[in-house]
Amino acid sequence: MIRWIISVLVNALLLIVIAGYFDSVHVGSVGAAIMASLVLSILNVIVKPVLIILTLPVTVVTLGLFLFVINAVTLYMTAAIMGDSFNLDGFGTAIFASIVLSVFHLLIQKAIIEPMTRK
Repeated sequence: MIRWIISVLVNALLLIVIAGYFDSVHVGSVGAAIMASLVLSILNVIVKPVLIILTLPVTVVTLGLFLFVINAVTLYMTAAIMGDSFNLDGFGTAIFASIVLSVFHLLIQKAIIEPMTRK
């Protein structure tokens, strides 16, 4: 449970950072970023496994790179659900943001969160 909460907060922080650096990503407030992170987390649990199963042949052929597209789809769905408080200017932006989000979340997870929770 605590890992999930930390993951949601890290995603919210990363969404704020991505919105600060790129003009094509808009986050209305810190609360909107946390809410978007919660919605993204729920979509990753419910929708992402279905998309992975449906696109398994493409994912295998692309050696897993299609997973970034699936992540972009869930991020784009999050933006659609959130309305004006979280916007992406296009699907290309969603792909780019999902790559940045995935890479930095992995780095933060391995470098900071896992060493802290091992105790």
